[in-house]
Amino acid sequence: MSDVSEDARASAARRSVELLNAQADVVRAELAQLRRELAQVQEELANLRTKQVLEVNAELVQAAVHADSVAQTAVSSLDELARSTQHDELTGAPTRALLLDRLENAIAMAGRRSTRVGVIFVDLDGFKRINDTLGHAVGDQVLQLATRRLESSVRDSDSVSRHGGDEFVVLLAELARPSDAAAVAQKVIETLQAPALVGPHRVTMSASLGISVYPEDGDDPITLIECADAAMYRAKRAGPGGYAFCSEIAEGTHREARSLGDVAPHRRADSSALAEHEARLRELLEANKQLVSAAQTAQRLQSNAEEAHHRQINFVAMAAHALRNPLSAIRVAAMTMQHARADDAMRTGQHEIVQRQSAHMARLIDDLLDGSRVGAREFRLKCSHLDLAGILRDAIAACRHVIDKKQQRLLIELDPALAIVHADPQRLTQVFANLLNNASRRSHPGGDILLATKCGADQVIVTVADHGVGIAPEELPHIFDLFAIDSSVPVDESGLGIGLAVVHELVKAHGGTVAASSAGKDLGSEFIVRLPLAAAAA
Repeated sequence: MSDVSEDARASAARRSVELLNAQADVVRAELAQLRRELAQVQEELANLRTKQVLEVNAELVQAAVHADSVAQTAVSSLDELARSTQHDELTGAPTRALLLDRLENAIAMAGRRSTRVGVIFVDLDGFKRINDTLGHAVGDQVLQLATRRLESSVRDSDSVSRHGGDEFVVLLAELARPSDAAAVAQKVIETLQAPALVGPHRVTMSASLGISVYPEDGDDPITLIECADAAMYRAKRAGPGGYAFCSEIAEGTHREARSLGDVAPHRRADSSALAEHEARLRELLEANKQLVSAAQTAQRLQSNAEEAHHRQINFVAMAAHALRNPLSAIRVAAMTMQHARADDAMRTGQHEIVQRQSAHMARLIDDLLDGSRVGAREFRLKCSHLDLAGILRDAIAACRHVIDKKQQRLLIELDPALAIVHADPQRLTQVFANLLNNASRRSHPGGDILLATKCGADQVIVTVADHGVGIAPEELPHIFDLFAIDSSVPVDESGLGIGLAVVHELVKAHGGTVAASSAGKDLGSEFIVRLPLAAAAA
């Protein structure tokens, strides 16, 4: 009986061992499968890291190239803006300020070379009649035509400047003798007198010219221009289409000398001393008046030049500061990602910084490009009939993150009447996005911003208001000027002084107006945009 029991127990033990061995084989197979899967995961992870590193490196290269492009475009924009401030908007001719600078340089060069400099003051005869009978649009085209003809009458080294209205100043940079200016003056008169078609109108121009010469008539730009101006008035009194010298330095070459030579001797003898005295007195009074005006003009030009120079310096500093911040952040992120101890989470975070700062730099360069378009009047619109409500929704969406970040409340009061405008959707969205961003910058954290519309018979009025820092009275007249930096807004939030200038130009391009008002510091501000409705615009 005992033998049977022992056999049974041995048999049961063998079955248990066999079962355990079978289970162990299953576990070993599963463990081998897990090892293979682990090796595959490790290989995939290594490949993924390599791919991420390559992607990050590619983005870093792209960011560096973009940063270089930003810098080059900024320099180009600054050059274009500087050019636009030195040339007349209508004719493209140099402004008075630029001509004064060139004339001063020409005088300095002539002093070293013992040569002469000529100044011709040109006044179109009867230009007011063209404006009155044909309209100002034709008058503008005539001024442009006169500018081109004046430029064709002089050398490349000379300059033609629009002095104001229908007056021009021609700088003859280097003359051998005073009579050379007379030949140029005669060529100018003949060139201007050639008939021309301006639209459907046949136009004939004539001009009266006055000539002054350095050093005989003066040794500074203001004196030479005023002297030529006085000579022009003498030429105009003798009749249209002539010229006169400031003094008798080129006897026999100017119109008055020829006219006097044609008068009979007994008629010249009959001229009374009293008439000569009165004529001299009138010239002295006119010269005194011109000198006072010139002094005032010089002071104003100097003040404007100093202000413009100061604003350009501030803008360059602000642009450099604005571009330096994202560049520094991108450099730090690049160094961190390349560090040996950087893990995936750290690289992902730095990658997000690179993307965010690159987008910020793209916005900055867009602002700079818009600034150059403001100076050059180069906004191009693609207009169609649009519902203004949709434009405002897009503008709100574009600014929502800025407003939410400062926990501000946007109050929207839209007129239920349908407001259809003829506009460029992208540019008009930019107008209201800029105004909302401006209101957010001016508002305190947690403050209220109002966006309201009101439809009239022929226009729609859009109001963007805030209860923030307000606008100082001395800064309010310049709030839409290019590069106008508002001192009441913190430096980090003030921007480049471009946004409101873009608003002004774009609203004007859409046939509307924009105005700003403020009760003063810390009393909020209000911007009102008036746009013609599509039916009124048509």
